[in-house]
Formats: sequence, C-alpha cells, structure tokens
Amino acid sequence: MTEITRVPLQPLKKGSLAKLWLGVIVAILLGAGLAWAAAPKGLSVDTITEGTGPNPQLGDVVFVQYVGRLADGTEFDRSQPLPIPPGIFPEGNPLLLEEGAIIPGFVEGLSQMQKGGKYELTIPSDMAYGAEPPPGSPIPPNAALTFEVEVVDFMSKEDFQARAAALQSMMGAGPGGPGAPGGEEAPQ
Repeated sequence: MTEITRVPLQPLKKGSLAKLWLGVIVAILLGAGLAWAAAPKGLSVDTITEGTGPNPQLGDVVFVQYVGRLADGTEFDRSQPLPIPPGIFPEGNPLLLEEGAIIPGFVEGLSQMQKGGKYELTIPSDMAYGAEPPPGSPIPPNAALTFEVEVVDFMSKEDFQARAAALQSMMGAGPGGPGAPGGEEAPQ
C-alpha cells in the first residue's frame, strides 16, 4: 500500500487571515481607482427627448436652440432669435458643422443628435476652449461646458447658402441698395 506523504500545515497566527483579505481589498480598490483615473473623461450626449431621422453630417448647417452653462450652473450663453423674416430658415441659431467653425465638442456632439431631439451635451475642456477661452468671456480656463441643445432642423451648406442669397436679394444688397430707403443702387 502506498502512503501519501503528509505535510503538516502550520497553524495561522491570529489575525493573519484578516490581513490577507485586507490586502486583497486594498489591491482591488487601488486597481479600480487607477482605472477610473485613467479612463477618458470624454464628451457626453444624454438624450432628454428622442429626435427622429438621420444625424447631421460634417458640412451641414444645424439650427439649434441652446443654453450653455458652467459646471457650477452659471449660464454663459444662450441662443437668440434671428432678426430675419420667418419661413426662410428654421427657428434657432445656425451652426456650421465643420472643424474650426465651432468648438470640437459641439461638432462631435451635434453629429450624434437628430432633428426634433433635445439633449444635454457635456464637453470636457480639451474639446471646448481649454486653457484659453475667448477674451472677455465668462468661461474660465480649463472649464468643462454643459449645453442643453434642441436640434430644430438641419440642411446642407449649399441649401443654406442658396437661402441666404435669396434673403439677401429680397432685402436688397445693403445700404442704398434695391429695397433700401431711397431705392437707389449703391455706387460701384
């Protein structure tokens, strides 16, 4: 008959098991903390009201109504009605969905929205103004921005330009132009 060699186990010292479990818990918490710190704090688009249809694409002009706030709730910007006759353009402020035309976070956020939808858009500072906000702006350096955005409509840049040209010709070519007081054309 074969005998298995026995290795006697030494009794654990009082409190050793608790120290082992404490070490495991600390290691897990440390790992979770490092993972959270390393995780990108990127753009956030939260849907308040679902929109319908396709998403705007780069090059489109998106008509939005919005309110911009800082992290402490201070309002720093709000869309304003345009002083143009109704029916030519949708309500809201037109934003050209193009790099360099608006802050990168707005470009990325708007491209995830749909017509008729209402969203909360949170933009980290590196996708907003970073360390250099616009001069005279109430936005502090390195501020994350939160916008409540309603997408009224969007159209191609070409359609927008055609409508703008029609509006310009309807209103006259400027001071002294057709339709202006005096009704004469401006000198050329």
